[in-house]
Order: sequence, then structure tokens, then C-alpha cells
Amino acid sequence: MAVSREEIKEYYSNVSMKEHGEMATNTCACGPECMPGYIQEILEEIPEDVTSRFYGCGSPLPPALEGCTVLDLGCGTGRDVYLASKLVGPNGKVIGVDMNEDQLGIAEKFHAEMAEKWGYDNVEFKKGFIEALDEIGIEDNSIDVVISNCVINLSPDKEAVFSEIWRVLKIGGELYFSDIFADRRVPDDINNNPVLVGECLGGAMYIEDYRRLMTKCGWQDFRYMSSSAATIDNEEIEALIGNIEYTSRTIRAFKLPDTVEDICEQYGQTAIYRGGIVGCEKYFDLDDHHRFFKDLRLDVCGNSCTYVQDTRYGKYFEIFGDRSIHFGPYEGCGNAPSVGGDDGGCGCGGGCC
Repeated sequence: MAVSREEIKEYYSNVSMKEHGEMATNTCACGPECMPGYIQEILEEIPEDVTSRFYGCGSPLPPALEGCTVLDLGCGTGRDVYLASKLVGPNGKVIGVDMNEDQLGIAEKFHAEMAEKWGYDNVEFKKGFIEALDEIGIEDNSIDVVISNCVINLSPDKEAVFSEIWRVLKIGGELYFSDIFADRRVPDDINNNPVLVGECLGGAMYIEDYRRLMTKCGWQDFRYMSSSAATIDNEEIEALIGNIEYTSRTIRAFKLPDTVEDICEQYGQTAIYRGGIVGCEKYFDLDDHHRFFKDLRLDVCGNSCTYVQDTRYGKYFEIFGDRSIHFGPYEGCGNAPSVGGDDGGCGCGGGCC
């Protein structure tokens, strides 16, 4: 029998009410060490009751958020909401959505305090389901950036989640999220275990099924920002999951339906990062293998060029070339043959490679 929403809510309510908010494993225990230095500094200003009862497996806060409208799916006690609130500034807005009243109660408890500390109130919390954002008034094409921290794995309808994200994002908007993934399809006995689901192990997506689902929901390409083994450190639970290997991954995808292709295509384009993004003074990472050093040209495929040209990052880049001439698949990517037997080309992740 599938784990119900009420069982998941109860699990997190019980954990949140513990003195130190500790879970049974370390799967969702990514602390300040996961964050860039400039975000760690902001974290120090957020109340301990918020941070100690917040559970996540990454730091899904992309750069260049000033003035953006950010939607946090499964915001819990609001840690990432308050971090984003500082990053977007007084001209931006952050909406946190969660189905758990107890965790939202902790988030709301510090709402006025954080608004006074930042000097502005740009935060709104909504109780609802991440599969049905329309029911809580999140309109089409209204969000600049969607973030989520180790929550989508808990959803019983992941296709609905990614479809809703696609719906609410503006054209050029960004999905940037961290979650737990499995190296195979997780069997029913794990998926139906409330503790294992609550610990983000049951319900974790098989990475190839995730790729297929993203394509189905509109994303022809997405990029891995980071990937690492998810530690459990609980012998009892390790025995239950057997040989399944879990990873914690942070992923970036953009809503650009007319210009993103399902493999990397070569148009002879080059991009230069000109600097100006806080936290990216020396370089900007588009993904885990595209690092744009300031003022240094980098040859890129059509998708990568689109990502740094037709999004909010565009003002920080100079682009050379266009799509008027096509040279075939980008060598070493997707369906393109590599030369010399190495990875050699663009090497893009997600749907294209």
C-alpha cells in the first residue's frame, strides 16, 4: 500500500517536534558546508529553530537572484525561503509552499522577525500541494525561479510536479533543485515503507526515469550542477535498502521551449562571461562541466549558448555567432560521434547526453 500524504506529514511533524529535529539517516542532512560562502554568511542570521528543523540534501539557490520572484516547493521551516528573501532583495519576492502545518508554523513564527532583520517583507507562505499549484493561486508564467530541496522525491505524482513547474515558470525561467536519486527503480516494499519514504529513500526517482519524465514534461535538456553519494549511516536502514545506490544531485533546467534541443548541436558559437554576478567573481558554472572563466572565450553548443543568452544571465555574457549556420551534432555529445575515443565535446548532461 502506497505511503499517504498524511503519513508523510506525520513523519515530518514528529521529526520537527524533536528537540534537535534529527532524522534517522543523514540522507537529508546537508549543512552549511554545501553552500557558497556568501550564502553561509546569510545563514548565520537565520534563527536556529528554523535551520535545525530544516531538511535538505543540497543548496538549491542559484546566483543572480536579485529582483526575481522565487517559488520554493516543499519549503518546510523556511530556511531556503529566508535565504532567498535576502538574495532577491526588496524588489523580489519569495513564495514558500508546503503541505505540513507544523513546519509552516515554525516558518511563520519568524516571519516578522526576518522582515525586520532584512528591512523589508517579501515573503509569503502558502499551505498546499506541490502537484497542484493552481489551487493555491500560482499563475501561469509568473515565476522566475523554482527551487526545491529534497522534497520532490516525496511526491506521489512527480509528473504533476514537473508539469506544474513548467506551467508556472516564465519563458527563460529556471528550475534549480536538489534531490535524492536511485541507480535503479526502487521496489515497492521500500516505496511503501513510511520511514524509508520519510527519509527520502523510498520514492527516490531512478535517474533514467527522471530523464524521461523531464522530456515528457517539456525539458529537452537539463544540467547536473553536482552529484555525490548519499550517505545513510544507519545500519538498520541500510539493511532494508540492500544494494541500491543513492545519490544527492543538484539540477538546473530552463524553460526555453522554442530554442532548446534534445541533443547538443553545433552552430560555431562562443560565449564570454564578463563578470558581475555576486559569488561568481572569477567564474560562472553553468553546470558541472561548463565553467566560464571571466573574460575567457568558451566554445559552446546551441543549448548552452541559449542558457547564457536568453535567460536572466544574458546581461553578464557576450555572445559571438548565431544559429544561421548549423554544423551538425556537437562532437562528443548526445548522438554525435566523439573523435579520438574521448568525451571531447560539449559533454552536456541531462537530456542531451
